[in-house]
Amino acid sequence: MFKSVFTKYITAFMLIIIFSFAMMISIITSIVNTYSVQVKEDIVSRAAQTAAEYIEEQIAATGLSSFGMLADIHRDRVQPMLDIMASQTDDILLLVTDNSGRILLTGGEDSAAYAGRSVPKTLMDEINNGVEIRQMDALDGLFNNPYLIYATPIFVGDYSVAGTVFVCSSSNSLYPLIEVMIKTVIMASLWVALAALIAVYFISDRIISPLKAMSRAAKSFAAGKFDVRVPVTGRDEVAELAVAFNHMADSLSNLETLRSSFMANVSHDLRTPMTTISGFIDGMLAGAIPPEKHDYYLGIIAAEVKRLARLVASLLDISRMQAGDRKFNMTPFDICEMGRQIIISFEQKLEAKHLDVEFACDEDKMFVLADHDAIYQIFYNICDNAVKFSREGGVYRVSLHAREKDGKVQVTVFNEGQGIAPDDIPFVFERFYKSDKSRGLDKTGVGLGLYIAKTIIAAHKEEIWAESEYGQNCAFHFTLTPTYAPLKEAHPRA
Repeated sequence: MFKSVFTKYITAFMLIIIFSFAMMISIITSIVNTYSVQVKEDIVSRAAQTAAEYIEEQIAATGLSSFGMLADIHRDRVQPMLDIMASQTDDILLLVTDNSGRILLTGGEDSAAYAGRSVPKTLMDEINNGVEIRQMDALDGLFNNPYLIYATPIFVGDYSVAGTVFVCSSSNSLYPLIEVMIKTVIMASLWVALAALIAVYFISDRIISPLKAMSRAAKSFAAGKFDVRVPVTGRDEVAELAVAFNHMADSLSNLETLRSSFMANVSHDLRTPMTTISGFIDGMLAGAIPPEKHDYYLGIIAAEVKRLARLVASLLDISRMQAGDRKFNMTPFDICEMGRQIIISFEQKLEAKHLDVEFACDEDKMFVLADHDAIYQIFYNICDNAVKFSREGGVYRVSLHAREKDGKVQVTVFNEGQGIAPDDIPFVFERFYKSDKSRGLDKTGVGLGLYIAKTIIAAHKEEIWAESEYGQNCAFHFTLTPTYAPLKEAHPRA
């Protein structure tokens, strides 16, 4: 029942609303009840005191010593006053007793039923001592239900108690107000809960729908379908999540494309040399190739074996770096001298394509702190690509430049050639990516060299990037951390 996020959300929200309104009803009921009781107490206390003062005035005016005598002689003076006071306030009952507790006069609705009855002696003993009484009581069965009772003594001239005035109010009169209030709050709560339920339904649907779409898309990804996208509506956090999910889907789609391309490239690069090697060896063994040409074809076989070795080495190198097994030995070395050595190693290729070479460093020696062999691998690979993709002819050039910029040593390798298409620039450092998909120029690569370069540079906490004017030129840049020269280099022996 509660497996759905939508159900959990609705249930939790409704429970919060119900609990909140229940607490509100309890608090409001307590406040209203307390206030009503206080108001009722004020009314009955003022009525009791007023009646007692009036009777005291009447006793003083007649010179009598007890209320019992006044009630018999001047009943016509006191009774109207009691009736008037009872009529001014709803739901009160006035009782006037003598010192023994016998009820002599009454005022209020149905008050005649109490005439001649008596108030409990225990209560009268307290009042006869001059104590005012305020309490909820049924007076030992005088009332069917507890009444709010306020009793005040009637004093004569020498401050002796001549009788007592009781003003009583039924506690049942408080319940209708509380019931009406509770019903009103409950009705308001139901309307609020209904409105909240509708609002929560649409809000939850707005949140849950994209999540369901993401779940369906994820299942499609698991099935190998990467063309599903999640609709993006609004600018809230859910919309941002949908945008991020779609970006992830694009990355997965691109990765799948690269993986397929890689498999095709690796299959081709493995099959081609193996077919060549197998064909030539079979030809030699069968005698189809004359002995005098064995050396020539063995040279081709050796080249193909080296090509296979380079491919396997690249794959193993990537595997080691991804597993974190490749460790880098950070030592200072001269990046300018490394550039000179690499240019010398490309001398034959440069001459074969009749390329001009430019080499420039801001200083004669520029020392950096990095892994020498790893940087050599990057530098050599970038230079190899620069020569490979350069146009032939003496008017075209390949240049290497090392400069200090923003606290780093920036190395740039530039060549004039077809360059890289703008759509390919963001992907040149991805695994298995080859911008020369036709293999017109890149007949030996499998799209791993630049990925390895980026991984090595990232491990050095440096940056590498490419810039290109498509159809004209291309430049690759990477940064290294400068350092001081090694001691034996800085202070050579005489």
